[in-house]
Amino acid sequence: MDVSGPVSRRAAAAAATMLLRTARVPRECWFLPTALLCAYGFFASLRPSEPFLTPYLLETRENLTERQEAKPDRLLVLKVLWNDFLICYSSRPLLCWSVWWALSTCGYFQVINYTQGLWETVMPSRHAAIYNGGVEAVSTLLGAIAVFAVGYIKISWSTWGEMTLSLCSFLIAAAVYVMDTVGNIWACYASYVIFRTIYTLLITIATFQIAANLSMERYALVFGVNTFIALALQTVLTLIVVDASVLGLEITVQFLIYACYFALIAVVFLIGGAVSIAKKCRKQEDPEPSSQVTTS
Repeated sequence: MDVSGPVSRRAAAAAATMLLRTARVPRECWFLPTALLCAYGFFASLRPSEPFLTPYLLETRENLTERQEAKPDRLLVLKVLWNDFLICYSSRPLLCWSVWWALSTCGYFQVINYTQGLWETVMPSRHAAIYNGGVEAVSTLLGAIAVFAVGYIKISWSTWGEMTLSLCSFLIAAAVYVMDTVGNIWACYASYVIFRTIYTLLITIATFQIAANLSMERYALVFGVNTFIALALQTVLTLIVVDASVLGLEITVQFLIYACYFALIAVVFLIGGAVSIAKKCRKQEDPEPSSQVTTS
C-alpha cells in the first residue's frame, strides 16, 4: 500500500523546514540542497504499511492464497473490458456516432489550436486592433445557445443521423475553407463562429446519442476510447502537417488540409447515410410483396 501522499509530503516539508532552521552553512554550500533532496526522497518513498500488507491478505479470514494475492484479477479485468468493448462497438448507431465524435474532435482541436496563428497571418496584431478574444467569447455563447436549442430539434436520428452529420461536416469544411482563403479578418471571425457553433451543436447530439445506447457503467469506457482515438489522430496529424521534421507546412496550407479533412468526413457519412436509408426503405417495401404472395 502506497502512502506517499499528503502525509509523506507534509513530513518532507517539515524535515526541510527543520534543516533550514538548524543549518549554519553558507548558501553556496552543496550540503544543504543535497540534504533537502535526500530528506524529501526518503519521506516521499516511505511506505510503513507495505511489510504488513501481504501477511494481512494471507490471513485465513481473507481466504486468499499466496498465488492469488501475488496475481490480482488484472487478467479478469482486462477480459471484462475487452468484452464490454466488443459489445459496445458492435452496435452500428453507437459505432457511427463514436467514429464521427473521434474524427471531428481531432479536426476541431487542430483548428482551434492554430486559429490564432492564421488570424495573425491575415491581420497582424501590431498593425491593427484585433478582436480575437471577443470572437472566442461570442462563439462560446452561440455554442451554448445551440446546445439549448438541441432539445427543440425533432428528427429521427436513427434514420437521418448520418445524413445530418454529413451535411454539418460539409458546413464545417466550408467554414474552415472560407477562413483560410478569403483573406479578410472579419470573414475569418464569422467563419470561426459558424465552425464552433456547428461543432458544439453536433458534439452535444453525438454525446447524447452515444450515451443513449450505453449502460451507465460503460460511459467511461466508450468516451475514454473515443477521446484516446481523437488525441492519437491529432498527434499524427500534427506530426505530419505541422512538425518541421516532416512537412512543416505554412499555416494557410494547414487549414486547407483541415478543410479537406472535414470534407472527407462528410463524404464518408454521406455514403453511409445513403446506404442506411436505402436499407430501411427496402425493409419497409419487403413485407408487401411477401403478403401478396401469401394471399395469392
